[in-house]
This record gives sequence, C-alpha cells and structure tokens, in this order.
Amino acid sequence: MSAPDGSPVGAERSIGQLFASATADMSALVHDEIALAKAQLKQDVKRGATSGGAFMAAGVLLLFSLPMLNFALAYGIHTWSDWNLALCFLLSFAANVLIALALALIGVVFAKKAKKGRGPQKVAASVKETAGVLQKAKPHPRPELPEDRVPQAIEAVARSSS
Repeated sequence: MSAPDGSPVGAERSIGQLFASATADMSALVHDEIALAKAQLKQDVKRGATSGGAFMAAGVLLLFSLPMLNFALAYGIHTWSDWNLALCFLLSFAANVLIALALALIGVVFAKKAKKGRGPQKVAASVKETAGVLQKAKPHPRPELPEDRVPQAIEAVARSSS
C-alpha cells in the first residue's frame, strides 16, 4: 500500500512531499467546488429558460390563436345554444384568456423556483466550511530531535527556504 504520492504508508515524508500532496489536494478540492458551482448554475439557468419559454408560449398562444379560435368557438357556441353571436365571441375570448393565464402561472412557478435557486450560495457555504475545517486542522506532533541534531535541523530548514 502506498500514499497518493507513491511513497510507502508509514514512511517519513519530507516537508516538500507533504506540501506537494496538500497542494494537489487543495487544487482538486477547488476544481471540484468550481464544477459544483457550474452544475448548480446550469440548473438555475435551465429553470429560468423554462420560465421564459412558458411566458413566450403564453404570449404566442394568445396572439396567434385569438382570431382563429374566437371565430371557431363563437360560431360553435352560437350553433349549439342559439345565443347572441356577440356573447359567443366573448365566451371564446374568455376561454383563450384562461388558457393564457394558466401558461403564465406555470411561468411564474418556474420563475420562483429559478429565483430560489441557491446554487452559488450552497457552493460558497461549502467553501467556507472547507476553509473552516482546514483552519482547525492541527499538525501531527513531531518527535523531538536529540540535542545534537537541533542546530543541523535549523540549518537544513534555513537552506531549504532560501
């Protein structure tokens, strides 16, 4: 069994290897958070597009169906009931308005869902939670070096940092 960087588990890893491993993990985490944000924004945009499509359909239906449907429905009602032709035209118009209102209501429902979409807020909360966990992380205790190795360890750190 080996660690992600290929070194055997339980073996001492250098600070550079630990830093490289932590950097790779952070990079993967950031990429995953970005992918999550994209997916959630895509879903919100899809809901918004559905809402806009429903509003457009309501408008197109009302605009293009009024002449044809009004005449057909009005003459149909007049034939079945022998009511005044003007009243029949009003009834056919009312039916078209009810259908358009139903489509507009569907559009409003989808618009509210898109507005309630909390995709970016969820991602921001996840990033803050991850940062909080990382800030609270404590390093593993290191064994104390023997007295004669302390100056060498300090010199090695000074050399590696320059």
